[in-house]
Amino acid sequence: MTDVKYIGMDVHQASISIAVLDGRGALLMQSTIATQACTLLEFLGGLKGILHVTFEEGTWSTWLYDLLSPHVAQIVVCDPRYNALLKSGNKRDKIDARKLAELLRAGMLKAVYHGPHNSHRLKELSRSYLTLVHDGTRVMNRLKAIYRGQGIGCAGQRVYSLRYRAEWLNCANQAYGSEPIYSISNSTEYRLCGSKRVTLYWPRAANIRPIGFF
Repeated sequence: MTDVKYIGMDVHQASISIAVLDGRGALLMQSTIATQACTLLEFLGGLKGILHVTFEEGTWSTWLYDLLSPHVAQIVVCDPRYNALLKSGNKRDKIDARKLAELLRAGMLKAVYHGPHNSHRLKELSRSYLTLVHDGTRVMNRLKAIYRGQGIGCAGQRVYSLRYRAEWLNCANQAYGSEPIYSISNSTEYRLCGSKRVTLYWPRAANIRPIGFF
């Protein structure tokens, strides 16, 4: 019979709990090692046969996938939400390493796609782009809310423009009097990644100061 081993990993920040099953489902070993590349590769290097590995999708999954792919026959990064349907006993109990190995051997895990290493960079850039867009929209809406709160109409895009900043500041000062409650200043240039369009907006009011992120 082919020497196949099914390895379940319960990954944490400081340590990884590992369970290893043979092709018949018998437990060969259980161990806890440090969450370090050299330690993990050394552990796998001591195992003979065809290695199948699984762990749940999470903070460490991309790093682990790239690290282990050249050293094992198969990696299944599984969906923890789907695993919740497979739990027995207390619903709060986390699927442990041995249970993951058993589910891997039975083919009951739902895999999360992890492509080639080059695609991870694109994924991170896309996620950062969406975050910037959402943050920019939120700040622009907050700026208009300040004016609308004083009954000042501010439809359109002129309220964000550097060209009309003095005009809009004057409107705010007239609404609040000589000592405006809100200080609308420090216009920040916000550029959408890969876009030729530049949107200017004032990011903060009152005692909330710009953090310099944009």
